[in-house]
Amino acid sequence: MHLIDWTIIVAYLAWVLYDGVKRARGTGAVEGYFLASRSLPWWAVGLSVMATQMSAITLVGTTGQGYDDGIRFVQFYFGLPVAMIILSVTLVPFFHQARVFTAYEYLERRFDARTRALTSLLFLVSRGLGAGVIIAAPAVILSIVLGWSLPLTVLAIGIPTTLYTMLGGVQAVTWADVKQMVVIMVGVTAAVAALILGLPDDVGLEPVLHVAGATDRLQAIDFTFDLNETYTFWSGLIGGLFLMLGYFGCDQSQVQRYLTAKSVDAGRQSLLMSAFAKIPLQVLILMMGVLVFCFYLFTEPPMLFNTAHEGAVAEGGRSGEYAALEDEFRSAHAGRRDDATAIVEAREAGDAEALRSAKAAFVESDRRVADVRARARDLVRDVTGDAEYTDVNYVFPTFITTELPIGLVGLLIAAIFAAAMSSIAAELNALSAASTIDFYRRHFRPGASEAHYLRVSKMATGFWGLFAAVTALYAANLGSLIEVVNRFGSFFYGSLLGVFVLAIGMRRATAGGAFWGLIGGMASVAAVATLTDVSFMWHNVVGVVAVCLIGGLSTLRRRHAAEREGA
Repeated sequence: MHLIDWTIIVAYLAWVLYDGVKRARGTGAVEGYFLASRSLPWWAVGLSVMATQMSAITLVGTTGQGYDDGIRFVQFYFGLPVAMIILSVTLVPFFHQARVFTAYEYLERRFDARTRALTSLLFLVSRGLGAGVIIAAPAVILSIVLGWSLPLTVLAIGIPTTLYTMLGGVQAVTWADVKQMVVIMVGVTAAVAALILGLPDDVGLEPVLHVAGATDRLQAIDFTFDLNETYTFWSGLIGGLFLMLGYFGCDQSQVQRYLTAKSVDAGRQSLLMSAFAKIPLQVLILMMGVLVFCFYLFTEPPMLFNTAHEGAVAEGGRSGEYAALEDEFRSAHAGRRDDATAIVEAREAGDAEALRSAKAAFVESDRRVADVRARARDLVRDVTGDAEYTDVNYVFPTFITTELPIGLVGLLIAAIFAAAMSSIAAELNALSAASTIDFYRRHFRPGASEAHYLRVSKMATGFWGLFAAVTALYAANLGSLIEVVNRFGSFFYGSLLGVFVLAIGMRRATAGGAFWGLIGGMASVAAVATLTDVSFMWHNVVGVVAVCLIGGLSTLRRRHAAEREGA
């Protein structure tokens, strides 16, 4: 990268870190450190809610998914607006009135200490793993840009972010999120403009999107009802609704965001901002991935975007096979480029028959390109033994570093770094809150001073930063990072949501019913995930239903037992 790009990156990160240290003032008490003394304005909390979810995974994983699969991933968010409205009416006022630090603190008041401990533990495991995935996304970028090893890039991101979180508390995290959203929007807008301007002079945006549409990359909605299909209208509306209710209603990293708001109305407004802004923003980022696909129709892309093993394969015993694949790829790409051009020309000429013929040829040539890429990935896996090798997460970083002009490269990488650091900081602060409030203060030192708890909170932040860094080393090669983090969450959120449904919606639900219902819910999700091909989008529904059924049956059994004893 050019010196100007490095200057932009360093200047932005220095600004974020400086502001984080400056805002460490006022965090001398636990409430200030974890909840900003419940004083933040709704718009800052709303941006923080969005930013916590929109990490570097969104820019790297979602863009790569848009390139590879089109915009149908947007169906994942169809349940979000409904979930936010439900939470605004129910849990936001409920948690504010309860004056809790964590969502799980209430469960002890309603049920017992073991239910609180188990739900908090599930959060710690799920978000600890999720934080590792969030670190992995920008670590992938650094490994490409600097040529560093993945462990080194993980440490380069994880260590300063952990230190920043330890100093600043949630107030610094929130205001960093505000900056992050501004920089991300500027960076995304600039990248979209660069992609459009990078098309050939004789090819307009509308015709080239028509080309992308020939491969169904612009098909946003699929009304097929198939439990095994991940992204459909129904999985997004129903499964996504339960996932979002679980994430924003039971996950401490999100509950903590609206607990920092200065009033119930401010908390509601912060969620409603995300409800109506998230889907358009997600469409924009997915479209950016589609535009990268369109750009590489006319500019030859690398056969594989992840070049980590390129040298070992190209110089190894099967180098001839790899070279033959490269020749085949260049030929297939040239054919696809010609077919794309034919679609554009037929469309401009208004020749319907030629357009149908060109579309059929393009679909076939695009399939050939995908087939060569798939065989190349298989060859890399065979030669290196890296069974989890993938390159979907490398598409956008490669485009940034090889195709964008000086200055814009630095801006986009700064946006990705800022997004990662801000989201990681939010996760670490929430993990620290649950560790300190739900376990240390509750079970080990219930009567210690504020200063003592603050020290423990910072130590807990350091521990979770280390845990996330170790997890990140394994997460980078797990496929689409945006799917990885959602799979992690879907394994836990439905069961957690089920416990809160019992707590708030079933007045006679017992502590035993909640505890064993949670165990049964997790077991049910594990069984469905292991024994069936049902998409992870439905795991949340399975968890909620299982917890409520087991908890409800336990309540009825205890009631009947009490009635018999009374008789």
